[in-house]
Amino acid sequence: MILNDEVELVEGEPIAYIRPLKALVMADLHLGYEAAMAKRGMLLPHANLKSILSSIENASSVREVTTLIVNGDIKNDFSTVGQAESNELYDFCSRANALGMGLVLIKGNHDNFIERYREAFRFEVHRQEARIGDFLFFHGEEMPGSLGKLMVMGHEHPAIGIYDAAGRLEKLKCFLYGRYKGGNLLVLPAMNYFSSGTAVNIEPKGSLLSPLLRNAGVESMEAIALGYGSTLAFGKVRELRRIAAARHAGRRG
Repeated sequence: MILNDEVELVEGEPIAYIRPLKALVMADLHLGYEAAMAKRGMLLPHANLKSILSSIENASSVREVTTLIVNGDIKNDFSTVGQAESNELYDFCSRANALGMGLVLIKGNHDNFIERYREAFRFEVHRQEARIGDFLFFHGEEMPGSLGKLMVMGHEHPAIGIYDAAGRLEKLKCFLYGRYKGGNLLVLPAMNYFSSGTAVNIEPKGSLLSPLLRNAGVESMEAIALGYGSTLAFGKVRELRRIAAARHAGRRG
């Protein structure tokens, strides 16, 4: 899906392509996730890294890509870099290098101690935000310190919630796209395979993770959902809130 002359949303993938930078942008990979869940007694198939690498290869196969930008939370554990995280981080960086991509990481709140791997794994690290050309990339748990023509953030893991005919709630990961202080704002869905996300059309605005989205009028943003290999515009969040509220009221009635 083409957003404008400079930005494309890769069809069916939680990835944006920034044409002037020849860059793929993604957020919230949470490498090492399965190992973290195993410590809590939840056994998951090792699908996250495989899914991420497959998406990158799909996105780069028909585009000229020289840079891979991870917009925060490349890893999962807050307190350390575990062995599983280290192994997956190495595999991820090695694959990016093999595909000829320079790797830029904007640190997120999960990325503590990541700098120790910077030289060995050959990636560039920025704390919280980085300006590259006219574009500002920031993770999103803090307000950005500057503005850009296009501002790209992660952190929220946005999704839209849809009730099916039986009243069950299904979540579809989504991009959010709108305006913020004279520029365009793009919120990326989570790359993590297991993350269903926050249903921005159902959750109260005050419960959103990002202070920017809590205060910047998320209702006026366009939701662009991923589902079944496609990327589809679903309209503004305010309208999706209205529909979800009506469906919920109908179920209660």
